Amino acid sequence: MNTSPTATPPRVAFLGLGHMGGPMAVNLVQAGVPVTGFDVVPAALDVARKNGITVADSPQEAVRDAQVVITMFPSGQHVKAAYTGADGAEGLLAAAPAGATFLDCSTINISEAQEVATLAKEAGFKAADAPVSGGVVGAQAGTLAFMVGAPDDVYQEIYPLLDIMGARIVHCGDNGMGQAAKICNNMILGISMVAVSEAFVLAEKLGLEHQAMYDVVSKASGQCWALTTNCPVPGPVPTSPANNDYQPGFGGALMSKDLNLAVTAIEQTGVDAQMGQLAAEIYKKFSDGEGARQDFSGIINTIREDSGNAK
Repeated sequence: MNTSPTATPPRVAFLGLGHMGGPMAVNLVQAGVPVTGFDVVPAALDVARKNGITVADSPQEAVRDAQVVITMFPSGQHVKAAYTGADGAEGLLAAAPAGATFLDCSTINISEAQEVATLAKEAGFKAADAPVSGGVVGAQAGTLAFMVGAPDDVYQEIYPLLDIMGARIVHCGDNGMGQAAKICNNMILGISMVAVSEAFVLAEKLGLEHQAMYDVVSKASGQCWALTTNCPVPGPVPTSPANNDYQPGFGGALMSKDLNLAVTAIEQTGVDAQMGQLAAEIYKKFSDGEGARQDFSGIINTIREDSGNAK
């Protein structure tokens, strides 16, 4: 995270101050960026207020004087409803001042990202999508990875803000390409975690100890992030959620959501991505139960149960 403020920090409206958006907005404030925020959850507003964020009474009020409008919402439907207005409420595109830039950090369908960017441009604004990777820990530490979809000039404009909130910023192309990169990355991650978990359960069945398994694979061709950073068994990686009763860094429900986005893209493009589709099915079943409130690495417990090898 770059903790130095930009030369002339823009006025930022930050909408969506939950587990991810809240810490991201706090990092901006701590770097000297003026932030006005809003969230529909009162508790999130209380936390924001305590951390120096100016809290607005409505999303429309939050964006009135904003030069950059950042959104972090659960779905594309939420983003579009906020931009255009819902249930008779004024939309952000109608409330924001001329010249503002709309920066959406939600993870949504590529087509949805391109649609809301077009709506913003047609209303006279600039637009970018910049979904993140790194989870709550990364949001708090300012070490997120941003995958940015935006025209070159918009990317240059928002880069200083992203540099405050993150440690790695990649310009992936025009509007929607940030979402494309995020969806492809998380398809790999979901598939990898299933593979690592299945391998550990197989190792258990064969009598191979967790640490021995880890010591071999972490230095061999099976090495991957799902193993060396988010190891699904307690012990080998002390900071992994497996050592904290699978409390989520990245929840099973979020993994299921992202894999469903990948499946939508697979169906639209006709790619023969059988592993991606299977991973989506596995995580949907997982997130329909207790897995929704667990880290996505908790999938190993489901694999154990289905293998008659409950720990």
